[in-house]
Amino acid sequence: MGIKRGTTLATAAIVVVLAATACGPTDDKAADTTKPVGAAAAQDYGQAPAAADGAAGAKPAGQLAAAPDDKLGQVLTDSAGLTLYRFDKDTAKPPKSNCDGDCAKTWPVVAAGDVTAAAGMDPALLGEVVRTDGSKQLTVAGWPAYRFNKDAKAGDVNGQGVGGVWFAFGPDGKKAAKAEAPAPAEGGAAEADGKLSVAKDPKLGDHIVDGKGMTVYRFKPDTQWPMTSKCVGDCLTKWPVVAPLEKAEDKGIVEKNYTVLNRPDGQKQQSVDCWPVYTFTGDKKPGDVNGQGVGGTWYAVSPDGKLITVQ
Repeated sequence: MGIKRGTTLATAAIVVVLAATACGPTDDKAADTTKPVGAAAAQDYGQAPAAADGAAGAKPAGQLAAAPDDKLGQVLTDSAGLTLYRFDKDTAKPPKSNCDGDCAKTWPVVAAGDVTAAAGMDPALLGEVVRTDGSKQLTVAGWPAYRFNKDAKAGDVNGQGVGGVWFAFGPDGKKAAKAEAPAPAEGGAAEADGKLSVAKDPKLGDHIVDGKGMTVYRFKPDTQWPMTSKCVGDCLTKWPVVAPLEKAEDKGIVEKNYTVLNRPDGQKQQSVDCWPVYTFTGDKKPGDVNGQGVGGTWYAVSPDGKLITVQ
């Protein structure tokens, strides 16, 4: 089939080496494995392919990327930065394309083969379906993939919502949608998100919390040098990253190697002493420590950035 499945959650781990800090001497751009949107010249998909259903001459996707979009969040793109779409009238189980003829002229199919999963994306989501003309089309989570002939350049999402049936792919194969900010927890702190502070817990003692008083965690498989986050894909759904913060707003937190991790998925993540930090969706209100010890890999963080392993 030609689909490259060499990426795993282990090998897709994000390694970013920061310049001029003890986290590493290398420029952080050197470790960014995601090709920036627009890095390659946008291809012209405006002309209808010669075949009746538009499948002949279909172009493969190459290196996929998760590109940030202000309205949609993370959007799946091809190697040229062009948005990939799914069609509600298709089916994923079993995979089947119902876009032929004029439809495939407006929505050129993405050929199967010569495709590599985006950083942090599960390679098992990539597959193929045989179209009615015998050609093979890329699928993502079972859904056939298309481009839109009115997307002229990298970053365009002109096909989003067309006819109420066409939607940009997210890196998980679902319709791209920006996650809504969680509502402030009842009784939660009224502080802004842009700071970390220290809270006390009867069992954990002093531990780091974010601006809303929510417990901050570290992931044991992560590494400090080189600074690496191994929480990718579905992991981030349960363990959102802590956004970059201003040192001057933090009180009681060690400032040594207080750096920012530039993740290939476009997110920037705060670290404490070069350890990436996260929150847990299972914590519903300030003071919750439901993430403590989960899987034997997630632990609250002491003010000096160390794991708090008490249960």
